[in-house]
Amino acid sequence: MNNAHINLSIVIPVYNEAETLPELFRELKRVRDAELRNTGLLEIVLVDDGSKDRSWELVSAECDRDPAYVGIKLSRNFGHQLALAAGLEAARGDAVVSMDADLQDPPALIPEMLAAHRQGYDVVYATRKSRGSEPWSKRVSAALFYFVMEKISGVPIPRNTGDFRLLSRRALTELAKLRESHRLLRGLVPWIGFPQTQVMYDRADRVAGETHYPWHKMMLLAWDGITSMSRAPLRLAYSVSMLLLTVFLGYVLYVLFNHFARGDKLVPGWTSLMATITIFGTAQLVLLGVFGEYLGRIHEQVKQRPLYVIDQMKRADAWGDGNGGGGAARGELQTRP
Repeated sequence: MNNAHINLSIVIPVYNEAETLPELFRELKRVRDAELRNTGLLEIVLVDDGSKDRSWELVSAECDRDPAYVGIKLSRNFGHQLALAAGLEAARGDAVVSMDADLQDPPALIPEMLAAHRQGYDVVYATRKSRGSEPWSKRVSAALFYFVMEKISGVPIPRNTGDFRLLSRRALTELAKLRESHRLLRGLVPWIGFPQTQVMYDRADRVAGETHYPWHKMMLLAWDGITSMSRAPLRLAYSVSMLLLTVFLGYVLYVLFNHFARGDKLVPGWTSLMATITIFGTAQLVLLGVFGEYLGRIHEQVKQRPLYVIDQMKRADAWGDGNGGGGAARGELQTRP
């Protein structure tokens, strides 16, 4: 596939990124002028995920200035993964690149991803060789997360990959059929299959502002990934319950043996009784919590609510060309959802 005939969409979720957006616009323009000049039609889809700062104002102004930009404003904050889904489903390109707005994902890597796509790969992951100045705790937790996900999901999830990736049109079509409300795209994308490869890069630090994925959000994202991609927590709960049942039966047999063989009293002391009640009561609550988590997710899924709600969309009738100016849109591209 020739680079000039690849119609490209770049999808970027935005949440309170007013400090980083001007630099993002400048970097995207530099890459477009220098390295994407010969690409086919180009659009840059920015999805505002209920920002509370001036992010939508900046996105809207850029859409008015440059017809290559598409602005989508969600009705509230739906979360990074669903905002990303909104952008991917609105994209019209033959190849769609998703990335973050903080420039930790360098737009300069996009030509290399396109080159891998031209070789026949439907999915091209941007894999981190290094993680910038991230603290060791985040590095260790990320390594542990990928290790656990690979073992329990049955899907080979590339390590050190985030949401910076390229998807072909047919891969994106299959991905759009997966309508989980609790989702982890870095697990769903490997699940769909098709030829996949990686390009390596050194991840930079944020250009401004603070991360929107603090520790507790990372843990929630990891839990969403584990529960959506695997039944391992349910199986673990069953295994723990069987283990505790074995321990309890062993304790009962021990007490009966002491009573009949040694003449000890059947009534145990208050301390041992309370310890047993506490251990088994706590274990039951943990198991019920795991079951309840899965049941709650089933409850949310069967309601079949939309994944997101769009408040506003700003999109020119014509696609922008690879140089950032207005370009004539092709009819078949305009009819795509």
